Amino acid sequence: MTLHLLSPAHTYPMTKDVNGYFHADVPNINHGDQYLYQPNDDIPLPDPASPWQPKGVHGPSAIVDHAKYDWQDHSWHNHPFSSLIFYELHVGTFTPEGTFEAIIPRLHQLAELGINAIELMPVAQCPGSRNWGYDEAFLYAVANNYGGPDGLKALVDACHQRGIAVFLDVIYNHIGREGNILNRFGPYFTDKYHTPWGPALNFDGAWSDGVKEFVIGNVLHWAEHFHIDGLRLDAIHEIFDRNAITIWDQLRGAVSDWEERSLRRFYLIAESDLNSPRVVQPTITGGKGFDAQWLDDFHHSLYVLLDRKVWKHYKDFGHLSQLAKAYTEGFVHSNEYVFFRQRKHGASSAGLPGHRFVVFNQNHDLPGNRPDGKRLSALVDLPRLKLAAAAVLLSPYIPLLFMGEEYGETNPFYFFSDYSDPEITNGLQEGRKKQFAEFDWDGEPKDSQAIETFQASILDWDRRKSGSHAELLAWHKKLLDLRKNHPLLSDLTKNNFRADLLSNQGVALYRHSADQSHHLLCLLNFSDHPLTAHLDYGAPETPWKNVLDHSTSLGFLLVLPPWGVSVYEQVRASATAMMPVTK
Repeated sequence: MTLHLLSPAHTYPMTKDVNGYFHADVPNINHGDQYLYQPNDDIPLPDPASPWQPKGVHGPSAIVDHAKYDWQDHSWHNHPFSSLIFYELHVGTFTPEGTFEAIIPRLHQLAELGINAIELMPVAQCPGSRNWGYDEAFLYAVANNYGGPDGLKALVDACHQRGIAVFLDVIYNHIGREGNILNRFGPYFTDKYHTPWGPALNFDGAWSDGVKEFVIGNVLHWAEHFHIDGLRLDAIHEIFDRNAITIWDQLRGAVSDWEERSLRRFYLIAESDLNSPRVVQPTITGGKGFDAQWLDDFHHSLYVLLDRKVWKHYKDFGHLSQLAKAYTEGFVHSNEYVFFRQRKHGASSAGLPGHRFVVFNQNHDLPGNRPDGKRLSALVDLPRLKLAAAAVLLSPYIPLLFMGEEYGETNPFYFFSDYSDPEITNGLQEGRKKQFAEFDWDGEPKDSQAIETFQASILDWDRRKSGSHAELLAWHKKLLDLRKNHPLLSDLTKNNFRADLLSNQGVALYRHSADQSHHLLCLLNFSDHPLTAHLDYGAPETPWKNVLDHSTSLGFLLVLPPWGVSVYEQVRASATAMMPVTK
């Protein structure tokens, strides 16, 4: 193995140690110096653990001196997980500029809305100038087109100064095809397992110790050098490890050790379609040790009720009782037969507290995996959008908004890419056509390589200022204020929570304090018809007050308009109100 330093040009032979790693001592190395490795007699290649690819996936690697950045977030402390309000965004389409720096002036709008955590779609180096991020070729390198390592640090620093935590979406189940050089340096992949996106990483075969160290080191890399507050791990059901001590045991141990050393809290969130409570259970009891996981069953149950036309794509959902189960238990499919899988699927998550699940109306996948790229705001009317927002933000779970959702952005969010390899491009297009056919979607997918596909997905920030968009934005802020300020909504234990069906038209979310002095009732009408609801909760002699517009209920019967939402509070005369009632 040879190290080629490019400027000034110099070659250094490397020495192999007993563990199979190569080393070389290089004097006077500086931030930004570019280099390549040459394994055996192969062509020179970038560093598989490159911290920076200033010229993209096919260019040389560059040195990053992390000590050069002057952090200003010394007083920052991560929020308790149960208090987080997530906002998922794609750096390239969040602003017209598409950079980390361009996000910073928008942070005050997110903070004013009530967001205290952003989740960045993957920012590791991908091929080309535009990409969703799930084709990352260099796990440690921050995308050069977004602003590179210093750009990400500046964004995180600015977020922390505004009270906003930063989470990062990462992919450890596969590596993107274009620019992927890992197999030239070691047995990073295995033929034993296969994923829908390419070869699986080798987490339990020969030489897998080094692969695990590579991935765990990447987790700590984001925490240590970029002050990231947590990670969302993509599709962990496609990560395979049959060892007695698995990657999950080692990852949780490494994170816990780092937290103890740094005195900082670092959270791990999973995307998993296993419907297994073990994902969020401690590793010491055989779990995977995640702090939380995305709850897809909640989205599917809600989505089909809001837009009946999509039932043909979600045939295992569509009943109000399933949404009620999602509210109370979490997983809807808990060892029932599932048509989509043609087998029984899942296990019960009843008893898990609400902070173990992240819920949403939409995320990057949901519009992006439709041929037309339509968001929910382009599929349903304003009353349904308001109902959808309330269903998520008044839930006993951690909520997540997808960028633009708060004001009903109607620009689509397509899947887009910028590969230079025609074979990869053709394979992608054919694969997406097959995927859409399997899910019975109508229409052809957009050309993901076309620059117009990417440009059409950029947010229109002026849209939030007027009409129904401004009304929806104000509604989100009102709901988030209520969630933040009302203790019964911030209590995610679910000990004193239940979800009741209302005449097969709606759902009542009922909470009460331990001493029964305070009661909160959220009524959701999922029908085209008015819903008559009896307020037969709480103390019969105490009136209910509407906590959205502060009006007082005149009795114990109300009529909810089609697709309507009402939230009522009852406080016993001898008790103190749980939140101020002001105009």
